[in-house]
Amino acid sequence: VVVKAHPGHMATAELTAEAIVRAVVRCGLPGGVFNMIFGTDIGAELVRHPAIQAVGFTGSLAGGKALYQLAQQRPQPIPLFAEMSAINPLIILPQALQTRAEALANELVASFTLGGGQFCTRPGLILALRGAGLERFKSALCAAVAGSTPQVLLNAPTLQHYRQGVAALAAHPRIEKLASGIAAGAGQAQTLLWQAQVEDLLAQDTLLQSEVFGPLSLLVEVDDVAQLQAVVKALQGQLTATLHAEADDGPLAASLLPLLCEKAGRVLFNGYPTGVEVCDAMVHGGPWPATTDARGTSVGSRAIERFLRPVCLQNAPAALLPPALQDANPLNLLRLVDGQWTREAISSSH
Repeated sequence: VVVKAHPGHMATAELTAEAIVRAVVRCGLPGGVFNMIFGTDIGAELVRHPAIQAVGFTGSLAGGKALYQLAQQRPQPIPLFAEMSAINPLIILPQALQTRAEALANELVASFTLGGGQFCTRPGLILALRGAGLERFKSALCAAVAGSTPQVLLNAPTLQHYRQGVAALAAHPRIEKLASGIAAGAGQAQTLLWQAQVEDLLAQDTLLQSEVFGPLSLLVEVDDVAQLQAVVKALQGQLTATLHAEADDGPLAASLLPLLCEKAGRVLFNGYPTGVEVCDAMVHGGPWPATTDARGTSVGSRAIERFLRPVCLQNAPAALLPPALQDANPLNLLRLVDGQWTREAISSSH
């Protein structure tokens, strides 16, 4: 394993690498099984190197696309699993909006400002149906944003990119700034809330689906159920999609669920996507441009499967088989034999 350290936290990367090296020694793994390299442009060279057989990447859409192209242009193309860009839509259905407008507003601002808004799962697009509760929700949302404190982002380039994204939103003739947080000092990012028009989202205005890394979100009001379904269909691939619904919203939620499953790797109900638990069930991935390969996950116990490939050993002598494949099943593993799951040894009559 070769890891390229992030230039924004090199000391933290070094401490982490030292801990991994100690674990390698303690576990008796081969020396050199883990390596960390520092350098601004070394990532491209690593992708080109013939000894590298697969790549995992987290970063911008531009960076991921460039590395993906390098991986495919090699004499021996290799898989590159890139996690890149998502706005992670959060949809609030009518009954939920009417029942808990104020709570939703406060929780939502806490979610999209968590960690300076630098989570790749930050809810960057809020979709709500016009109707009872919407104005209460907007008022509470603006109040929560107005009281939000500015934050220091990872490094100077991250702050610069945030400000560039904010400038692009401000320059759009049909995007309105709804609320601003407490004024930012030098080197800080101000919390911002914007509102865009649903017609622009349906018309595939690219700015409305461009991720801005930092503490802001974009609100879009939707006229009716048919328009909401059309908006979901118009969305690009996402890491997450969230539905807030009450019991009376059930039929509408049921109609949206298959659409959201086509768009995102993780669909949440009545929660917030910023938390990403490392567990067996987690799927941290999604269709392009969220990732370059929607078939896997970069978080959770299944993440290692991105770097595995199947090999069939046919008619191999028992002495050459690893214990997990031996007829006697010395590890007592649950195995699939002739279509049946079993821990039994395989008899010679098989």
